[in-house]
Amino acid sequence: MDNQAEVREFLTSRRAKITPERAGLPSGSRRPADGSGVLTRPRRRTARSWTPHRSLQWVLDAVTAGPAFVRNGRMDVLAANRLARAFYADLYATAGNQANLARFQFLDPASRRFYPDWDQAADMAVAILRTEAGRSPHDKDLHDLVGELSTRSDAFRTRWGAHNVRHHGTGTKRFHHHGVGDLTLAYEGLEMAAEPGLTLTVYTAEPGSPSEEGLRLLASWAATQEAGPPVSVRRGAG
Repeated sequence: MDNQAEVREFLTSRRAKITPERAGLPSGSRRPADGSGVLTRPRRRTARSWTPHRSLQWVLDAVTAGPAFVRNGRMDVLAANRLARAFYADLYATAGNQANLARFQFLDPASRRFYPDWDQAADMAVAILRTEAGRSPHDKDLHDLVGELSTRSDAFRTRWGAHNVRHHGTGTKRFHHHGVGDLTLAYEGLEMAAEPGLTLTVYTAEPGSPSEEGLRLLASWAATQEAGPPVSVRRGAG
């Protein structure tokens, strides 16, 4: 469902009333280099248009055994290999998600199926946004995203108020993909030295496991999507 009108109305009516401190973000007050006490407004920095270098997309496309993608600190998916696009099919299916994992997590009912451990995934998503808030406290797009999620999701608002910040660079997650079923995947998040603030994430399955078979089927499923309408591919018994 398109929520842009609702969000725009909220931001217009509330922006002047809600301070950064109430939203859990640092204020825009600071002393300029000349020592004056004049308060400065938060920089209204918007997301720059970012296109992956051809070589980065080549690297992503070279990863064929697992989903690989690049995201920023607001959890926008900026680039992905074919397997990641199939893996996050539910994310891309709803235009209102805007390829943002936080919107998908808290505003799309499909996330409850996709993340069997939904509460854990929700905690991690908020922790990532909290970390970005500390790194880029005057990012307008981040303020707007937090405002939107706080307005529309009680689950987000409660977690945001907890002020938890954790780094999740590696671990294991469970998923349920509507095409191939249950998957247990290890992940590695790599900070991109050439693009500060961006993270390359790769999901892999334990060799010989049912999840590895599931990823192979997902790769086949992804190929059929490029050729025509999506189809369901199920694992065989055993």
